[in-house]
Amino acid sequence: MTTLVARPERVRLAGQKQAAMATAQQRLMIIMLLFMAIISLIISRILFFALFETVEDRNANAALYVPARGDIVDRNGVPLARTIDAWAVRVTPEKIMGDKRIIADNLSAIFPDVSADSFYDKLTSSRPSYIRRRALPEQVAAVNALGEIAFDFPREKERLYPQQTLAAHVLGFTNMDGHGVIGMEAALDTQLLDPKLRAKPEMLSIDSRVQAALESELYTAMQGLEAQGAAGIIMDVRTSEVLAMSSLPVFNPNNIQTAPEQARKNAVSYNLYELGSTFKPLSVAAAIDAGSIKSMATRYDASRPLPIAGFQIRDSHSMGRSINVPEVLIHSSNIGTAYIADDLGKEKMEAYMRALGFHERPKTELKERAYPLWPKDWGRVTNMTVAYGHGIAVTPLHLANAYAALLNGGVYRPATLLKIEDGKIPQGRRVFKESTSARMRQLLRLIVTNGTGRTADAPGYRVGGKTGSAEKPSAGGYARHSVVATFAAGFPMDNPRYVILIMVDEPKGNAYSRGQRTAAYTAAPVVKNVVSRIGPMLGVIPDDSRDVDLSELKPLVGDTKGSD
Repeated sequence: MTTLVARPERVRLAGQKQAAMATAQQRLMIIMLLFMAIISLIISRILFFALFETVEDRNANAALYVPARGDIVDRNGVPLARTIDAWAVRVTPEKIMGDKRIIADNLSAIFPDVSADSFYDKLTSSRPSYIRRRALPEQVAAVNALGEIAFDFPREKERLYPQQTLAAHVLGFTNMDGHGVIGMEAALDTQLLDPKLRAKPEMLSIDSRVQAALESELYTAMQGLEAQGAAGIIMDVRTSEVLAMSSLPVFNPNNIQTAPEQARKNAVSYNLYELGSTFKPLSVAAAIDAGSIKSMATRYDASRPLPIAGFQIRDSHSMGRSINVPEVLIHSSNIGTAYIADDLGKEKMEAYMRALGFHERPKTELKERAYPLWPKDWGRVTNMTVAYGHGIAVTPLHLANAYAALLNGGVYRPATLLKIEDGKIPQGRRVFKESTSARMRQLLRLIVTNGTGRTADAPGYRVGGKTGSAEKPSAGGYARHSVVATFAAGFPMDNPRYVILIMVDEPKGNAYSRGQRTAAYTAAPVVKNVVSRIGPMLGVIPDDSRDVDLSELKPLVGDTKGSD
């Protein structure tokens, strides 16, 4: 029998193999332990932050990611302007290898808003230039696919307006250096660039939902009326916060190069207009407040034109009789308003108009604010004509701010485009007594229920307001066929919350307006449509069971025809 004896080298190899396997197992165990330790550490950190991290800690961590320029958001946090890292496409003409005409045609296919000839000019230039400052990723990929080494694609800081044209005149835009040019971009330029402040978005008073509704209805009216332009503003009467501000025509701040210069002007704060009969409630309020109107039944002779200083003050439609205070407003009588202003006196009337801010630029954060055309000599004739909105030119923002004071109990607060924190409402200055404001709420509601403002009566919202149809000044007088139609209103009038002002510049008397150009047929219906849309958004629920108590005034109202 033969005995098998293991060779020494086999034994040695087997031992080495076992030792190697043991070492590998040890290393694997170490790696697994390390991996488990890392996972455990990550999980424990997540749990720690979830359980113990404070709001201040989160804000501190968020501050590590500070944008190059601060964001702008609406009152509900909806982003309106922010800075992003955008793609740009740049070309160095001397490096081009292919046919420049073919490349220009290809670029025009990628960027159809620019002609091939424009691109060819850049490709044949002697210096590098941008093909597109803000390009979409797919556009960058398409240019890269052309295979030309002459193109490069730098990442650059770009200001983006995600809501496109929404509130364009409020926001404004920035220049190539990243500084605000107009709008709140310019007004807040320092804060938006401050490293200590720009991590926190600047919150505007604007409500994007209300802004969108205003812009939509205003644009529809402007198109239907074939108007030259239009403007609108909605304000909180208690705080003077601007919830919406629109000026038409509009521009897209994402593509400012294509915007006409005229479209960049904010008609609400920068354009001046004689706003006509919308001044009459302010004049009546001044007379009531000062005590020169002692009774709503006081009568004024509107049976014939009022002669003064060589000319005559007329009404658009003859009353043929004397009228009382409510009828002056319901029929929009120039004659009656002139008598009221004359009784008040020029010194007191001027003082009230100054208290309402009509003598200076409108108060708000925007830099685009116009100086009014204020009368140089406030004589007797001026006093009478200003009372019904002639001989003085102001911005729609001036008027909206004055109506807020008229409705809120008589306190003037400057309009603001920044959201006001709870409990920090400015004190303001008193212009009218609370009793005067209460009376004017009745009269403004009466104009809508019984007078020229019927077409603004949104069911259940107790709208009150005043029409104004003013001929535009021209060489040697007024242009009879160029009208600025305005409706200044508030709602709900039994407890006013909001002022809304709509202005249409040179509306046409066409089928859309039943052949009429006056505010009753052009601006007032826009108010009705806007109020019906925004009321629920703002927590104002329509209620047909409530209204202003007009029982004292309605017996004074006779025939209620009106055209203003």
